[in-house]
Amino acid sequence: MSVKDLYTSKVKDLNGILGLFKSGDFIITALGGSEPITILSQLHKIKERGVRDCDLSNCLPMADYEYIKNPEYKDTIFTNGWFYSPPIRKAHPYGNVSHVPQHLHFAYTKRSFAAGDRRKVLLCTCSPMDKHGNLTLSLGCTYEKEVIEDGAFVIAEVNPNLPRTMGDTTIHISDLDAILEVDYKIPTLPEGLFNEKDNRIGEYIADNIQDGSTIQLGIGGIPNAVANALKSKRHLGIHTEMFTDGMVDLVECGAVDNSMKTIYRGKSIATFALGSQKLYDYLDDNLSVVFRKGKWTNDPHVVGQNHKMVSINTTLEVDLFGQCASESIGPIQFSGTGGQADTAVGAQNCPEGKSFIALYSTADVRGEDGNKKTISKISPLLKSGSIVSLSRNDVDYVVTEYGVAWLRGQSIKERVKRLIAIAHPDFRDELSFSAKELMIW
Repeated sequence: MSVKDLYTSKVKDLNGILGLFKSGDFIITALGGSEPITILSQLHKIKERGVRDCDLSNCLPMADYEYIKNPEYKDTIFTNGWFYSPPIRKAHPYGNVSHVPQHLHFAYTKRSFAAGDRRKVLLCTCSPMDKHGNLTLSLGCTYEKEVIEDGAFVIAEVNPNLPRTMGDTTIHISDLDAILEVDYKIPTLPEGLFNEKDNRIGEYIADNIQDGSTIQLGIGGIPNAVANALKSKRHLGIHTEMFTDGMVDLVECGAVDNSMKTIYRGKSIATFALGSQKLYDYLDDNLSVVFRKGKWTNDPHVVGQNHKMVSINTTLEVDLFGQCASESIGPIQFSGTGGQADTAVGAQNCPEGKSFIALYSTADVRGEDGNKKTISKISPLLKSGSIVSLSRNDVDYVVTEYGVAWLRGQSIKERVKRLIAIAHPDFRDELSFSAKELMIW
């Protein structure tokens, strides 16, 4: 059978796709912008077909799907998310979603244990097939390629709007079991927005990054500001989990050329991408960007082999010991660990590596009386029930809009001094008093 005939034999309509699910399936959806939106928007309808007891594992879902938000479907599809986004945060109180704690480089390894002997079903998206029968997983292969290699039943939406990418994203038509042809615009994020606080933090971090460094950046105001502040640097390299718009800007302005990297010299390395249409256009058929499986890109041993590796991440709260709560507000799950610990530890494995954790010094929250108040995000102790995403043993630099605190190798007494120095001035006396009262020294 020719690859064209093989492709045609696997194409189904949406009704045919929904008929492929079985009770007890362990369903895994592709990450972020790689989600098959058409299928997922109708997936709850498998309940009408008598399907029950399916577990669904996702990461950073982009849409508010019915099976996530409606408790009516939790006996058919129970969602397990290992990085929460707004739709899962909103659905969590209803009891039909749960968080999966794990590091990114172990993403599929741990989920495969959870699946046990159940049938694994991967729901993904692909760019169109070429004349040789090859498609690509397009926006990433964090865990998707591993799921395919593990023998999962693979259902893909093939979308002509997806960029064709290079590396571990390449798969063959024989890897797919069913195809739904679609034609919709891929989910996008706003380009590079950041405020004055972000800008100050970005400049503090950039001042501590040398020319020739290899960088890892996340997404959001602070990482966007860091990328902007790095435009004056030269010969930077990219080894990151997430490829972003800011990285495109750094390449185009000449700050990034990957010329001094020790791994994949001349290439930018990532495991997934999410951003604007400009980003997707840049990635299309771009031989200079290579996507690798998350278990490799985020392996701390691999990360630490890069030249002057720099990891830049954000957190929600830091206590005076240096513990970082980056994924929960108290016991309430907000996001996930993702690759924060992977890259923070990996960067410090590099002889000249640096790891930055950034946050605003304060936040405005609503108190029990319903009124808003300003609190310090540098706290004597983390809020009760807070999840420690990065232990005090693994923290290097902490940055706020008031400066940089280098904690690596420092005693608790010295950490207290340095962290209070970058806290908001209105809270410094209170933090000093609490440190003495609690004997944090």
